[in-house]
Amino acid sequence: MSLLIRDARVVSPGIDLPLTSIWIQGDRIARIGPATDLPQEPHQIDAAGHIVVPGFIDIHTHGALGVSAMDGTEEAIRALAAAKLREGVTQLLPTTWTETPEALQRALRGIAAYRENPVFARVPGAHVEGPYLNPKCVGAQNPKFVRLPDIAEIDRLRALAPVRIVSVAVEMAGAIEFVRQLRTRDIVASLAHTAATYEEFLDAKQAGLTHLTHFSNQMTPLHHRAIGIVGAGLLDDDVLVEVISDGIHLCPEMLRLVGKLIPPERLMLITDSISASGQPDGESIEGGQRVLVRDGICRLESGNLAGSTLRFDRALAIFHKTTGIPLAKLIAATSWNQAKSLKLEGFGKITPGYYADLVILNAETLAPVTTLVGGRVVWTLD
Repeated sequence: MSLLIRDARVVSPGIDLPLTSIWIQGDRIARIGPATDLPQEPHQIDAAGHIVVPGFIDIHTHGALGVSAMDGTEEAIRALAAAKLREGVTQLLPTTWTETPEALQRALRGIAAYRENPVFARVPGAHVEGPYLNPKCVGAQNPKFVRLPDIAEIDRLRALAPVRIVSVAVEMAGAIEFVRQLRTRDIVASLAHTAATYEEFLDAKQAGLTHLTHFSNQMTPLHHRAIGIVGAGLLDDDVLVEVISDGIHLCPEMLRLVGKLIPPERLMLITDSISASGQPDGESIEGGQRVLVRDGICRLESGNLAGSTLRFDRALAIFHKTTGIPLAKLIAATSWNQAKSLKLEGFGKITPGYYADLVILNAETLAPVTTLVGGRVVWTLD
């Protein structure tokens, strides 16, 4: 099937084209240009000046609309993949909590089952957050299930479904060798829930570490005599940084600082959403712990933040408004950087030959209007 998206503002890494049209053949982008220069297909979408961007890739999401990656069923992952479409997300990594080996295996089986028939957003694999964390920096992760890094456990999980990212505290015993082993398996190592020093960060980077999980949250803070992991994220030229752009996990001034000091090519917007996302305020159980949601903010009874109710499109809108970074630069932080890091070829840009995973955004609010996966309209605003 062919499709023509007419008269859009096309924004992709490094380009911002007004009144441009996109010709899609099958599941790929065929050509881009003025509508008068493209075949007049019977199937058309009039973008009416709205913005078309590459479909978002959320590499850190625990759940939404009442379902969790830890539910361990195909139905839960299907519901999560469907829910994310309304945020403009066309690919996601369902993200686990620190739990028992059996619970993690159930979660991976649910992911594997959905991957057999991925009718909504794509799921290239899992993000395993923990259980290899510093017990002094667990945040909202369950301290009962924290354990030392174990590559054999990861191998058991990846035998069930692809493991694309593992978040780990690199100062724990055996963690540097664990990072090396992840690299040999083509799994991204991300530093998380950590009290590591800058020197330990450098050791881990040499071993293969490439990401920082939910930047500034549950990681060694910046100090003028020891810059810690927050300082590493600001200083290092290579490491990619996850950002929860909700104004809560990072206050507006910190978002501005991040936008000023870290170039867009090192940023990755995430939601860190939990099952309460898209739901009314109330209570939920996440990773075996009670989470209270008030005014859309998720906390344990202890007061620790426990994920978010953030939508991906809102993450983009908030970061864009707060920092003033032009969309043509910032848009890389929504998909292109993630696609490069995870080696997802053919995703993250609007260019001929790439997959037609696209989202049409309201030109004023950046809220999704239509989401396409592989050239198919899979969600549209009522």
